[in-house]
Amino acid sequence: MARQVKRAFKYRFYPTGEQAAELSRTFGCVRLVYNKALEQRTRAWYGEGRRISYAQSSALLTQWKKTEELAFLAEVSCVPLQQALRHLQTAFANFFAKRAAYPRFKARKRSRASAEYTRSAFTWRDGRLTLAKMASPLDIRWSRPLPQGVEPSTVTVSRDSAGRWFVSLLCQDCVASAPATEAAVGIDAGITSLVTLSTGEKIANPRHERRDRARLAKAQRELSRKAPGSANRDKARRKVARVHARIADRRRDFLHKLSTRLVRENQTVVIEDLTVDNLLRNRRLARAISDTAWAALRTMLEYKCAWYGRELVVVDRWFPSTKLCGTCGNIRAKLPLDVREWTCECGAVHDRDVNAARNILAAGLAVTACGDGVRPQRDTSRTRRPSAKQETQRATAGTPCL
Repeated sequence: MARQVKRAFKYRFYPTGEQAAELSRTFGCVRLVYNKALEQRTRAWYGEGRRISYAQSSALLTQWKKTEELAFLAEVSCVPLQQALRHLQTAFANFFAKRAAYPRFKARKRSRASAEYTRSAFTWRDGRLTLAKMASPLDIRWSRPLPQGVEPSTVTVSRDSAGRWFVSLLCQDCVASAPATEAAVGIDAGITSLVTLSTGEKIANPRHERRDRARLAKAQRELSRKAPGSANRDKARRKVARVHARIADRRRDFLHKLSTRLVRENQTVVIEDLTVDNLLRNRRLARAISDTAWAALRTMLEYKCAWYGRELVVVDRWFPSTKLCGTCGNIRAKLPLDVREWTCECGAVHDRDVNAARNILAAGLAVTACGDGVRPQRDTSRTRRPSAKQETQRATAGTPCL
């Protein structure tokens, strides 16, 4: 069975001087339009108690272009500017639906420099991409081919803090389901071992940030010595950004390979519903937890399970997977982090992580078989009230950027 999904294929490209100047102007205009529209909507809501719609924001953009102060907005393609207003509309929709915080202004140095072009603002011909306001196509390095007969519907151009240019092509692709299998796996996330599988296999944490920590510290020391606003400081900043980019690229590549392997080998994948934001409040472990990128791994598992016809089960975060004895069902009162192996009253000896992964798998299979939640095996919750049933969720199709 094949599924029609939206996939984004990301490539690096090398613009000419004219193209780089045009794109830089476009990035600045996109940021300006977004911030001005956000300012207008904020002022209208808090000052007058009224909402401004996307259509009204678009009308304001037309008026801004006619003013002498903002006449330069008409010099770039209008499509990325309209897309910025659509993104702002989506941000407000998520805010009012309580799915996200209030939209924030885009800073010139901290925000991602990007511009989105729809089908009317670029030309795709014989595998060559030409954006609006440009005379020549982009010099794209095709690290992998696009699917046969597929044309992009949306193009997003971006520049990272290290000065690298990327183009992301959103395409409608047909993904074939992976061969059916009866295998199922429970996954326990950790720091020493990035993940421990219910099969007993432990996949070591590559610790990409720690491997480049000395190089990063040296680059940051050199940056601190440069005079603010100087050209040398900008060069040193890019050097720091390149180290960060190297760490992020390696981490992303490892997680893609790991998630693809888990999805292809198993019909059912069971994970815990970890609250990474809360875990990052631990000052001793925040740096190590950030380096593991558990949230990114979960996102990859979600959309890849949806693509290849697999089932992803998420177990309640309060399920005592580590303290629960997988043999007799007894729950240990306390289990400090430094205890890696423990013996239950029934005599069973457990490896902390393997036992947790097997308990997670058992809970996930119970959810799949019964079609309902599994009651947490504890009398009361932290609020001293009876515990509710565990909530589970299925993977949903997304629009990832590979």
